[in-house]
Amino acid sequence: METDCTRDELPANGATVIAPLPSGTRLLHIGPHKTGTTSIQGALFEAKDAMPEHGVVFPASSRHPMEAALAVCARPGMLGNTKPTERHWERLVEQVDASGRRTSVISSEFFADAPDDETIARVVEELGGDRVQVLITVRPLAKIMPSQWQQYVQNGLRMGYEDWLTHMLRKAPYEKPNPSFWHRHRHDRLVERWARVVGPERVTVVVVDDRYKDGLMRTFEALLGLPENLLQPVPDTANRSLTLAETEMLRNLNVEFRGNGLPDELYSQLVRYGAVMHMKNMCAPGPDEVKICTPQWAVEAAAGIGAEMAGRIGAMGVRVLGDPGLLSVVAKPVARTEAEPLIAPEVAAHALYGALAAAAAAPVKHIAPVKARTVHQTSSKELVRVLGHRCLKRLRRR
Repeated sequence: METDCTRDELPANGATVIAPLPSGTRLLHIGPHKTGTTSIQGALFEAKDAMPEHGVVFPASSRHPMEAALAVCARPGMLGNTKPTERHWERLVEQVDASGRRTSVISSEFFADAPDDETIARVVEELGGDRVQVLITVRPLAKIMPSQWQQYVQNGLRMGYEDWLTHMLRKAPYEKPNPSFWHRHRHDRLVERWARVVGPERVTVVVVDDRYKDGLMRTFEALLGLPENLLQPVPDTANRSLTLAETEMLRNLNVEFRGNGLPDELYSQLVRYGAVMHMKNMCAPGPDEVKICTPQWAVEAAAGIGAEMAGRIGAMGVRVLGDPGLLSVVAKPVARTEAEPLIAPEVAAHALYGALAAAAAAPVKHIAPVKARTVHQTSSKELVRVLGHRCLKRLRRR
């Protein structure tokens, strides 16, 4: 296929052969989600003390300046979390300004959620204007969809995987239940939005090739002019994807949680940062775990969209690192198993303990009063809701 893009080839080891960006560049990595963002953020943060020796700064006080990106993009944040504020964004801008004339790198997948050209222009201008180079990482949709679904479940989604795929791929306008999905993962439109504001000559698209485990880190090293192998993976069990059994357990909990009208703040503390976090940290998935399996019709639909995206990106004049053809590869059908995704007792125990530990450690505020009733007058669902509120009141008193 003839394209107008500038493309760099990948040698056999997966490392990208490219010249470094100009000294003083502010490299803005906008994700989107599920394209290696957490691994690269962890590696950059781990190397932040070594990078200045090579003229590169990681200007953030944490691995991921999520609140700053959410604030400037006017996003509400995760279910039940503290609302991002303008001060989060201002603090990041101050840290970037303090890097002076050195090269710096900022990474958050939530920049991909920027709703319009005006927001993108503000982000770019306040991070350095003409010095900003935008980096967008992309992966095949068929690899993104199961990971993104289970992540949405971690934020309260109650819909099963195949129903969710049907809504995302077959039910126009493809915006329910998660309108953010295509805003992030219609990658051609994402590239187009940012290229329209900064110019295609300042946009680099990296096609992540999962065959090369550390290929993305080698690409960042090349762009930033860092020594090879300075960036190394950082173990992060808290970021692992949930198994199908774990996701289904959480999805059913979401159904009960929503059905009983419990507050979002309780979900954030006890479920996401209690049950789920403890379960991830303590339970490594076994080799026989039932995997989240994408049906073949969805794999083929995703590959068709991927081919269209690759063609449009190629015609935009942006720099492309890697093989855009990966976006349209149709994976071989996976043998479906009839095994039920059963949660192991020890996994359930760790999840329950995580919720109890979180309840004991952090009181939750702003709880609406609950009308008192006798037990025999109250349905089982109402009992769950009442007990939840009483738990929260007790925590607040503590």
